[in-house]
Formats: sequence, structure tokens, C-alpha cells
Amino acid sequence: MTVHESFAAGVGAPNTKLAAEATELIRDTTSELIYNHSRRVFWFGSLQGRNRDLSFDSELLYIGAMFHDLGLDKRFHDSGRRFEVDSADEARRFLQSRGVPEDSIRRVWTAIALHTTPGIPAFMEPEVALVTAGVEYDVLGIGYHDISDADRAEITALHPRPDFKRRILRAFTEGIAPKPETTFGNVKADVLQHFAPGFVRGDFVEVIQDSPWRE
Repeated sequence: MTVHESFAAGVGAPNTKLAAEATELIRDTTSELIYNHSRRVFWFGSLQGRNRDLSFDSELLYIGAMFHDLGLDKRFHDSGRRFEVDSADEARRFLQSRGVPEDSIRRVWTAIALHTTPGIPAFMEPEVALVTAGVEYDVLGIGYHDISDADRAEITALHPRPDFKRRILRAFTEGIAPKPETTFGNVKADVLQHFAPGFVRGDFVEVIQDSPWRE
């Protein structure tokens, strides 16, 4: 059984050429931490989709999950864009190069770009909602008891998460500290507030008050 054909908790990763190529790309270009996290996001998102009785495209969910943190990589540190957008753009390039329809590409792009924007993805297409649900489950523990102990154990046995909390926070910090301005108005400002000495978070009220408008 190849890695893209793995099953966990009764859910199979898509057994397609597209999924296999995405698996190989992410496995070869990211850390073990991000690779394992991305794979868990797919399974946790899939199970939450089943719990919510959502009909979703498993292949698109898989691509969204696998690419969602690619933008944390060092090669994007000077992009000037949010890492979520860098991740989404890479997924778009990957899918366009393989002739995937534009509507499918849009769903994947949106799922990745919004995965750190709480309160919005849940009301969008299932693939968008479930990438965020998988991320929130694995990183934040949101809905932790929605998935059984046995299913959770099977997934984390396939893709372990040793010292995950500390390591993922370090990965976030290293990925966004070179472009701190991109954290304005999003949750990653909290990461730099904790771990980047000298970081001063943007203040929305001050931006309004200091704008060039007279009143």
C-alpha cells in the first residue's frame, strides 16, 4: 500500500494520480512535522464531514489539506504575502498545471487561504469548511470529542504528533516572523506576540485614527 492509499478510521486517502503527486510534492518539500500535520488534517476534516453529513470531494479536500501550510517554507519568507495566500497560490499552480477545472481550483484556493480565518469557512463549500475543521481539530482541539478515541488513535499512529504543540508554534513563528506585517488582523499575530521579541501588533483603531482622512 503506497502512502496516498492509506486508510485510517475507515477513511481512505484518494487513490488518484493527482493525490499521489500532491503527496510526493509535500513529502519532499516540507518538514516531517508539516507533512504529518497535513495528512492528519485530511483525516480529521473527513471525519468531521461525515459527522456533519456533508457531501464533499475527497480529492479536493486532500489537496487543500496537503498544501495548506506550504507557505511557511523558507522560500516564501520574503514574499510579502500572508503564508496562507502563498500556500493557496502554490496549490493553484499545481492544479492548473494538471488541467483541473477552475471551479475546483477556486474551492481549493479558498479553503487554504481562509483556514486561519475563524467564523467564515464553516458557511462555505464543504471542502472549504472541512480544511478549516481539520486544522482546528489538529491544532486547537476544537471538536476534540466529536471523533472517537479509537479513530483519533489510529490516525495519530499513522501520522504521529510528538511534541506537536511546541513544534507547530515554532514552525508558525519561523514562517511568519520575517513578514510580521502580514499578521495584521489575523490569529497569527498572537504567535508573534508570544515568540517574536520586539513584535508590535497592528492596531485597527490606530490605523483608522491615523489615516489621512481629516475626520
